[in-house]
Amino acid sequence: MSSHVFDQAIALEPQADGTFTGHTSAAYANMVGPFGGVTAAQVMNAVLLHPQRLGDPVSLTINFAAALSHAPFVIEARAARTNRSTQHWVIEVRQDGETVITATAFTALRRDTWGVDEDAMPVCPPPQDVPMGDGPMPIEWVKRYEMRPVAGAMPTVWDGSGDSSLTQLWLRDNPPRPLDFASLTALADVFFPRVFVRRATLVPIGTVTMTIYFHADASQLAASGMGYLMGQARAQAFRNGYFDHTAQLWSEAGILLATTQQLVYYKN
Repeated sequence: MSSHVFDQAIALEPQADGTFTGHTSAAYANMVGPFGGVTAAQVMNAVLLHPQRLGDPVSLTINFAAALSHAPFVIEARAARTNRSTQHWVIEVRQDGETVITATAFTALRRDTWGVDEDAMPVCPPPQDVPMGDGPMPIEWVKRYEMRPVAGAMPTVWDGSGDSSLTQLWLRDNPPRPLDFASLTALADVFFPRVFVRRATLVPIGTVTMTIYFHADASQLAASGMGYLMGQARAQAFRNGYFDHTAQLWSEAGILLATTQQLVYYKN
């Protein structure tokens, strides 16, 4: 097993009945329970490790049905349908016999076609010229990432003065780690809650559902190496206790690697 803290956190053990067992990681602890991004990466890893997997991930949707406790869990990943070049997965995470996560994934054998990135990477200073940002509070999972905000950093004063939900930042694993589908899954969730940025006010929140679309294949992820990604996130609406956000992740070379959407519950 890799000695990197991320690989240790997402490690799974195959069982005789076809399921996997794992454990939440103290290194990725959040304010309540584990960091959702590493939970999503554990779910993705169950598909990546499955002996029946066909192709590479194209999408993942994960639904946080209940809060995970810092304890062991069981993941069941089942190929619900396999076609000639595509595969549809149903995944469930259980703790103490109760379902806490449901998910679906789509994998495929990609082929060469015409392509273009219509969503261009923002023009911004190189990561080496952007200072490290500060997290909202000393949370363990934040220490696992190097984040250099270009715009829309977390507020330093919680006075309700926010006026935009847009964030742009350079980011990568800390310590640096070669990019793959599991780490990209977690990186897609590093954006702090948009309601914090938009309102400069701390309120209770919780992600309900998150979808990630993988636009890159394994070779494009490998080409990114241990470099930074440019991440951009913004909300589209805050209303009746829920807000969404949409985000993009580009390589340093400007290749759009993944896009993601979330729906988040909030109070007040």
